[in-house]
Amino acid sequence: MRQAVYKLLLAYEWELLEETGVFLGAPIDFSDGYIHLSTQDQVVGTAGKHFKDMGPLVLAEFDSAEFGDTLIYEPARGSMFPHLYGKLRRAQVKQYWHLQDLGGGEYSFPSQFKAGS
Repeated sequence: MRQAVYKLLLAYEWELLEETGVFLGAPIDFSDGYIHLSTQDQVVGTAGKHFKDMGPLVLAEFDSAEFGDTLIYEPARGSMFPHLYGKLRRAQVKQYWHLQDLGGGEYSFPSQFKAGS
């Protein structure tokens, strides 16, 4: 199934991706054994739950089809979340947005994103 999937990155993680061209994962990704991604309907909820008051973020969009068999949708928080058993490459980023931390788990998402899982 082809759809956009998203990764929320802390500022230093985005800088690492920009500098090296590769992102192997955040500490939670290493701990769980895969890179946590979200769908468009899930990403706002992910920001509120896992990035509360962590400062500015970068929201990076990827085409799920580019990951092939390394992308698996698995249950989490009562929904099916995309998990990447691989790495992210800067060349795969379709577009990205800088998100301002508005406090209390709220971020300045573009209007096409809505609260979800």
